[in-house]
Amino acid sequence: MKKNIIVFGSVLMVTAVMLSTAFMMGNTIEAPKDVETVRWYTFEEAVQLQKKEPKKIFIDVYTDWCGWCKKMDASTFNNPTVAAYLNDKYYPVKFNAEQREDVNFTDPKSNQEIVFKFIPSGRRGYHQLAATLLQNKLSYPTVVFLDEGLNMIQPLAGYQKPDTFYPIIEFFGDNHYKSMSWPEFQKVYKSPFLANR
Repeated sequence: MKKNIIVFGSVLMVTAVMLSTAFMMGNTIEAPKDVETVRWYTFEEAVQLQKKEPKKIFIDVYTDWCGWCKKMDASTFNNPTVAAYLNDKYYPVKFNAEQREDVNFTDPKSNQEIVFKFIPSGRRGYHQLAATLLQNKLSYPTVVFLDEGLNMIQPLAGYQKPDTFYPIIEFFGDNHYKSMSWPEFQKVYKSPFLANR
């Protein structure tokens, strides 16, 4: 037992030395290049891209202090299957609900220019765009789905694991929501996660 502890301690020390050496030499440990990650856009970038090549817009509304938002980033948005689908079917947007910068938006229906601003309120405040997207229910994380005409399809509040989140993004991304109900879709849905087990 004592010998195992000494060997384990030696392995930890060698690993620590290697990591500190790599850090001092300026090397970083990166994820493999072939693993897909979500290509996040600003809201304004997504709207501009959508004008050139129409796609749905997916918006992750988060705050810096939200623990479940961080967990969803780490487990769900970092999942390569989820990331690949979001990149293919949507313009994914990361939006901080407490950001202080204005967001300029031209309403495609009225051609009216709208400026969304930060509103100081309470301890933290909120951004008008977040309040609009979340229909004044400021709960984080909440993801929002917009169609190709920038119409609201659905906001969805709360943390979602990759295997429960994927059918939702497919339901909207492949337009199943236009022809069937969610319970009907769940009966025919085939999870890509079952194939990977």
